[in-house]
Amino acid sequence: MKTVTISKERLKTHIDQLGEIGETIDNGVQRLALSNEDREATLLVSKWMKEAGLTVTHDHFGNLIGRKEGQNPCFSPVMIGSHIDSVRNGGKFDGVIGVLAGIEIVHAINESNIIHDHPIEVVAFCEEEGSRFNDGLFGSRGMVGKIKKEDLQKVDDNNVSRYQALKTFGFDINPDCIELSVRGIGDIQSYFELHIEQGPFLEKNNYPVGIVSGIAGPSWFKIKLIGEAGHAGTVPMNLRKDPMIGAAEVIKEVETLCMMDPKAPTVGTIGRITAFPGGSNIIPESVEFSLDIRDIDLERRNNIIQKIEEKIKQVSISRGLVYEIERNVDAVPAKCSGNLINSLKESCKELGIDAPIMISGAGHDAMLLAEITDIGMLFVRCRNGISHSPKEWAEIDDIFTATKILYETVLKHI
Repeated sequence: MKTVTISKERLKTHIDQLGEIGETIDNGVQRLALSNEDREATLLVSKWMKEAGLTVTHDHFGNLIGRKEGQNPCFSPVMIGSHIDSVRNGGKFDGVIGVLAGIEIVHAINESNIIHDHPIEVVAFCEEEGSRFNDGLFGSRGMVGKIKKEDLQKVDDNNVSRYQALKTFGFDINPDCIELSVRGIGDIQSYFELHIEQGPFLEKNNYPVGIVSGIAGPSWFKIKLIGEAGHAGTVPMNLRKDPMIGAAEVIKEVETLCMMDPKAPTVGTIGRITAFPGGSNIIPESVEFSLDIRDIDLERRNNIIQKIEEKIKQVSISRGLVYEIERNVDAVPAKCSGNLINSLKESCKELGIDAPIMISGAGHDAMLLAEITDIGMLFVRCRNGISHSPKEWAEIDDIFTATKILYETVLKHI
């Protein structure tokens, strides 16, 4: 069994210290993208990158990039990454361990005096979660050329545009120059991402880590139903144009459609709903809600989306409503590279670790990078499968184990 020079203590210290930035009252974390908390976290992670011997820059999508040059300046980099922004009142492990594991791997390479040909880049992608501007994976979408000018004009709850937020974030980020930060096929040799599972499979089956074979692609929508406001006590039920009842019909149909095939991994989620004007004694004028549909099978996912859209149209006609459907994210399901899966398997075998092959139901930056390079993903067991919550928890021993596996795997490709 190999001895690997990864520092568990340094990993734990970095995770704990980063978790203090944006810490909530119930020990959760709230670091929305391009916020003051995100900037403070970026400064701290930049410091740790420099301590590991990385040269630190930002691209114009706001991605934080630490780079260690290789022996051959003509070779493309091996990239390790994830994100450090969070959902609202989330946990301190989601995304974070992937970035900090990358920094720790570079520490270990330096401390072991390992010579490598390929450059190494450790990346903290900007706004993976989408909790501020409601369309996540911004930094990775940008890196592969999938951001349009209108994406920069999306606004947060305070009517601040993403363009403004990027412009004022600092670090020489210039949203007018995003095309300079796009990378294409051949620009990245391979991409690795370490992440908590965000599900119960590993814990239930007593595995510390799992090797990901593919990532379900999410489609994110903003749906608005517009009716007619009125007094809650004076408008008869049969004369109402109530968008809230229409929304309820649509939401119930989402559940029905996603459960039609009990063997399929299809999931549908409505995580946010808003009524206008929002009075308890007012029939709403409009109701807006989010819709997240995911599946590893693109055709099945698109068929369900089509049926949901048909339901929205049918409900709107029957209830005298007007509807608007806005698709914010449409990510294709991604397969991990067979070559990188085999490398991860070999590393597990060398270290005497049993790791199952599994599918990711959650979306990750890796699925965007899959459009331009080979991707490999490693999952870490998390307690009760809980994520996006202050209750999110992963044991440092499991994170340490995963980082050792990733370290051995990266060495095979640099």
